[in-house]
Amino acid sequence: MAIATTCPYCGVGCGVTARPGADRALTVTGDAAHPANLGRLCSKGSSLAETVGLEGRLLSPRIGGQEASWEAALSLVAARFRDTIAAHGPDSVALYVSGQLLTEDYYVANKLMKGFIGSANIDTNSRLCMSSTVAGHKRAFGSDTVPGQYEDLEEADLVVLVGSNLGWCHPVLYQRLAAAKAARPAMRVVNIDPRRTATSDIADLHLPLAPGSDVALFNALLAEIDARGAADWGYLARVEGYDAAVAAARASDPAATGLDAGDIARFLDLWIGTEKVVTVFSQGVNQSSSGADKVNAILNCHLATGRIGRPGMGPFSVTGQPNAMGGREVGGMANMLACHLEIENPDHRAAVQGFWSAPVMAERPGLKAVDMFRAVEDGRIKALWIICTNPAVTMPDAGRVAAAIAACPFVVVSDIMAQTDTTRLAHVLLPATGWGEKDGTVTNSERRISRQRALFAAPGQARDDWRVLAEVGARMGWPEAFGWAGPAAVFREHAALSGVAGGLGSDFDISALKDIGDADYAALQPFCWPKTSAREGGRFFADGRFHTPSGKGRMLPLTPRPPAAATSAAFPFRLNTGRIRDQWHTMTRTGLSARLNQHIAEPFLEVHPEDAALYGLEPAGLAHVTSPTGTAILRVLVTPRVRRGDLFAPMHWTGETAPSGRIDRLVAAVTDPISGQPESKAAVAGVTPFVAAWYGFAVSAQDFQPDCAYWAKARAARGYRAELAGLEAPADWETEARRLFGLPGAEAMTIADPSRGLARMALREEGRIRAALFVAREPVAVARTHLAGLVGEMDNDALAGRPGGDRPDPGAIVCACFNVGVNTIAAAIAGGAVTVETLGAALKAGTNCGSCRAEIRGLIHAHTATAAE
Repeated sequence: MAIATTCPYCGVGCGVTARPGADRALTVTGDAAHPANLGRLCSKGSSLAETVGLEGRLLSPRIGGQEASWEAALSLVAARFRDTIAAHGPDSVALYVSGQLLTEDYYVANKLMKGFIGSANIDTNSRLCMSSTVAGHKRAFGSDTVPGQYEDLEEADLVVLVGSNLGWCHPVLYQRLAAAKAARPAMRVVNIDPRRTATSDIADLHLPLAPGSDVALFNALLAEIDARGAADWGYLARVEGYDAAVAAARASDPAATGLDAGDIARFLDLWIGTEKVVTVFSQGVNQSSSGADKVNAILNCHLATGRIGRPGMGPFSVTGQPNAMGGREVGGMANMLACHLEIENPDHRAAVQGFWSAPVMAERPGLKAVDMFRAVEDGRIKALWIICTNPAVTMPDAGRVAAAIAACPFVVVSDIMAQTDTTRLAHVLLPATGWGEKDGTVTNSERRISRQRALFAAPGQARDDWRVLAEVGARMGWPEAFGWAGPAAVFREHAALSGVAGGLGSDFDISALKDIGDADYAALQPFCWPKTSAREGGRFFADGRFHTPSGKGRMLPLTPRPPAAATSAAFPFRLNTGRIRDQWHTMTRTGLSARLNQHIAEPFLEVHPEDAALYGLEPAGLAHVTSPTGTAILRVLVTPRVRRGDLFAPMHWTGETAPSGRIDRLVAAVTDPISGQPESKAAVAGVTPFVAAWYGFAVSAQDFQPDCAYWAKARAARGYRAELAGLEAPADWETEARRLFGLPGAEAMTIADPSRGLARMALREEGRIRAALFVAREPVAVARTHLAGLVGEMDNDALAGRPGGDRPDPGAIVCACFNVGVNTIAAAIAGGAVTVETLGAALKAGTNCGSCRAEIRGLIHAHTATAAE
C-alpha cells in the first residue's frame, strides 16, 4: 500500500510516496502530487529506504548504562526534574530540542516547559541555523513571517541567492529554479557566496564577497535605490525608518566586500532594473555574529521598493531542517511563545496560560543555546533533557559543550541511536521513534504544513517524543493537561490555540482545523498557513499591513560589522563550515546508506592553491587545522572554489565516523547579540601539514574500530571502508590487520616492501575476502570503489588494488542517485557525450535531483580543454 509522507531532511519539505513491505523493506519515490517537489527527490530522499534498518538503534530505556523499564526511567526523570525545581527553582532545568521533531512533539515540549515547569529554558538546534531570520523578520515585519511561496522563484525575472548553496543543500528547490531558467533564458541568477559552489553553475554572476560583508553589499544596493529614485513611495507610506536606513547605507563602504567595483555595479543594475526579484538567503546569512543585520539589510531593499508579497518578488529564507518552521510556530525557542506570540507581552502570556490552564507561566525569555550550555557548565542548570539532537558534536566550541554535559548532575537524552557523542554522556537514555515510525506534521520553508506518517510499527520499546514528554508531565503532577490520546489531539489543541493567537493579531492561525477529526487528520493534505474561515495560504505584506505596534513595516539603519573574531599570525584563515551534497547533519540516517557515502567518504578541507603552496599542503594529503577552541585533522582538497585566506570544511563527522573531523570543536561560541545565533561561517584558524608516518585504506565485511591518529569510516556496498593515517607504523602489518579486523585465524594474502613502507594484505575465510588493508608512506592510490566491491568475493587479484581489463572501475561516484562514477562519465565524454544533457541521456547521471550537474559540467569542460591543447 502506498503511503504519502514527507521527507525528514531539509526545509524544502518534499512529499514522499512510500510502500512498506515485510521486515522493514521499503520502496520510496517522490510524490508527484505534493506541491513542494512535484515528484522530485534529491539523492538523500531517494535513499530513504536504505536508512530504516535497526542497526545501532536504541531499543529500550537505559539508566546508568543498564537496560531499564519505561516505568523506572520515566519515574526517575520526573522525580529528578521535580526535585531539582523544588530545590533550585524552575530555571535550574532545561530542554534542548530539535528542528527534526514533529510539530506535535515540539508543542508538548514547549507547553511542559513554559506553562507548567514555568521556565523558558527550552531552546533548539534551530537556533544554530535560522534564528537570525526570526529576529530579522520580527524587527521588520513585527512577526516571524516568510512572505512568499516557492512559485515565486519560478515567476521571478531575477533570483539572488545569498549565502545559499541551494544546489547541494536544497537540491529539489534548486532544480525548480534551474528548470525555470531553462524555460525562460532571460531569467537571471546571481550567486553571492565567498565560495564558488555547485549553485554557481546556473549563476549569471557570482559575487565572492568577503566573509561577513553582506550588510556592506546590501547597504550599497539601498543607497543606489535611493540615488536612482527607485524607491516605491506609495508603498513606503506603510513603512517606517527609510531616511535613517538610507543615511546609514550611504555611510558604509562597498569596498569592504572585497568585490570588483564593476561586479558590484552589475549587481546593482540587475537588482534595481528588475521588478520581479526574489532574494533567497540561508545559512551564509544566518550563521553570523551580525546575522540579524544581514537579514534586515536584505529586507530593507525589498521594503524600500515594495517588492514583497507579490508573485515573483520578495525576500525568501530557506530553512535547513525539516521542521524548523514548525518549531517556530509552537514557540520552540527560548524567546518565543506558541503561535508567534510574545513571551514578554503580558496579554499574550495571560492568553496562553489561560488556554492551557497552566499553574505558572514563564515571564521572560530563557537561555538561548550557547548560553544554555554555558549555564550547564557553570552549574546553574542541574537537570538537562536533550531530545533528537547531538550537541556534543554540533554546538560551537563542541569540546567545551561535551565537557559541560558530562559534568551536569542529571542528563536525559532521547534518541534513536544508542551510541553518539551525546548519548555517551547521559544518565538516562530514552529510545525514540524515527522517520517512518512517527506520526504528525511538519512545516516547510514556504509555510506549508504536511503530514509525516508512520510506515512501520515502533521497534523494540521506542516511543514517540510527544508521548514521552506527556508521560513525564503527567508524572510531575499534571495528568489532565498532558492526557492526549494521540498526535491528532495534540494538533487540535495547537490549532485551537492558534485561533486565540489570531484574535490577538498573530499571523499564525490554523484555527479552521481546531475540530479536525482523527480520520481527517490522518488524511490531511498539504496546505500553507494561515488556514482560517476567512483565508488560506497566500503571500504576506503586499498590502503594507504588518504586525508591528504601528501596523507599519520597519527599515533599520545598519552599520556593517566584521566577523567577531579577528585573524592573526597564529590564525590567519577564515574557516567556513557547512554541508555536503549527500549527507545530513551528523549522518545518523544518511551514514547508513552505502550509496550516499560514495561521493565524499571523509571530512575534508578546501584550500586555495596559492595558500596550499604557501603552507606546504599537498593535494590529498592531510592538514592539521587549529583554532583558539580546538583542533582537527582533515583531508586536503586544493581548489580555487575558495578565496585566498578562506577555508571550508563540512560539519557532518562524529566520534563514530571520524573523531578528528569534528569541525565544530574549532568554531568559537560567539553569537549575534540579537538572535543568539553562533557565527559558524567565519571562525579563525591556522593550518599546517599533518605529517603521517603511514597512510592506509581498509575495507571489511564487518564493522571495525581503527586506533590511529586519523581515521574516517563509512558504510560501503558490502560492509565498511576507512581512510587511515598514523604517526608510527607497527612492526608487523599482518598482525596489525588481523587485530584491526578481528580475524586472527583468517588466511592472509600479503605483499610487503618494508624499505618502501608498502604493505598490502587481504584476509580470507572459506576463500572469500573478509577484509583488506593497503598501506603506503603517501596517501594510498587504489581503486576504492572496486576494492569495496570485492568484499565477500573469491578474488585472487585483490592486492593489485585495481580491476583487470575485464572489470571496468567506475571510479569515485559522482551521481549518487544512479551510482555513476567518474571513470564511467569520462568514458562517455570521450565517446562523444559532451553536454550534460547528452551524458544524462546516456548514463542517467544528473537527471534526478541534478545536484551533480555542476560536477559533470566541470568534467566535460576539463575533457574538452585537454582535447583542445
